[in-house]
Amino acid sequence: MKFLCLECDEQMRFEERSVPGDGTFGAAFACPGCGRSIAMLANPMETQLVESLGVRIGGRTLDQQPLEAVRGSLVGRDDAFQDAAPVGGLEWSPEAQDRLARVPNFVRGMVKRLYAEYARERQILKVTPEVMDRARTDLGLEGM
Repeated sequence: MKFLCLECDEQMRFEERSVPGDGTFGAAFACPGCGRSIAMLANPMETQLVESLGVRIGGRTLDQQPLEAVRGSLVGRDDAFQDAAPVGGLEWSPEAQDRLARVPNFVRGMVKRLYAEYARERQILKVTPEVMDRARTDLGLEGM
């Protein structure tokens, strides 16, 4: 969203942001051409909506990071793509390890964690290709 000056048809420049502490926020903009100013005041509900969307009123102070918009919209665990640490004596058969090695590296940790959690929930001590097949069926992951 951009604010344009009606007189100059120039993009308004952000001047200041204020957060009075009552759940609202205000922002002031000025036209670089003619100097006209406008202000925007958001009520508490609008403020909460803007904050939940991750919108930064007033422009950026840092360069945009790679995939920033995508990362900001994802919800999940910080460690979702890391290899699962061995827990509670869970063993992986050589065949299951070979099969896991064929999973793309960037999702391997998440896939391994899914199978490990499935096995632990069912008190299975050794992950085999059969356990992996059963997990795929039970978790609705067939065809993926």
